[in-house]
Amino acid sequence: MSLSFLDRFRPQRPLQTPLVFEGLAQVRAYWESLRRDAGLPRRTDIDPRGLSGVLDRVFLAERIGRGLVQVRIAGSGLADFAGMDVRGLPLSCLFAAESRAQLGVSIERVFDMPAVAELDLGRDRGGGGGLIARLLLLPLADEGGAKLILGAVSFVPGPTARCKLQIRSWRDACLPRAPLPESPPEAAPVRRFGHLSLVHVSD
Repeated sequence: MSLSFLDRFRPQRPLQTPLVFEGLAQVRAYWESLRRDAGLPRRTDIDPRGLSGVLDRVFLAERIGRGLVQVRIAGSGLADFAGMDVRGLPLSCLFAAESRAQLGVSIERVFDMPAVAELDLGRDRGGGGGLIARLLLLPLADEGGAKLILGAVSFVPGPTARCKLQIRSWRDACLPRAPLPESPPEAAPVRRFGHLSLVHVSD
């Protein structure tokens, strides 16, 4: 009698339910809907009504240095997690010291490539390596010289003990750049015949 036969009668462990970070897909879809000709949405394009139901997870941040962004607007999700108003604070203050370098790298890739980035987050102490949140970073068009990010963070259901966020994994996807405007057709040198001029324009 083979072991594989006996295995059929052993109680099976239930499959682990995958984590669902609610709201991020809606934020990404709304951001995508604002893009025109592969360009980036502008801050003024964002209508809170388009983010109905997920505004507590959304924030707007501005670049203040290489790899550093300052939170300008934030939903209640970040404030509840931090236990304070995070507006005016660098996003990195919510992260453990050893994760801030990677956060900075991801932020710069979002701005420079540009790219969309996702970071899986755990807590910096206790609880092992389990995930407690996922962070989504989406680039916006420059606004008067300011570089902006539309972000969203979704926490797993249930209470989350106060902690610093630890980056467990990350990924980003480069966005195609908007096409350059077409140059006007070049005109050939003017040929003059008396008081008449002939100009040939190439197609």
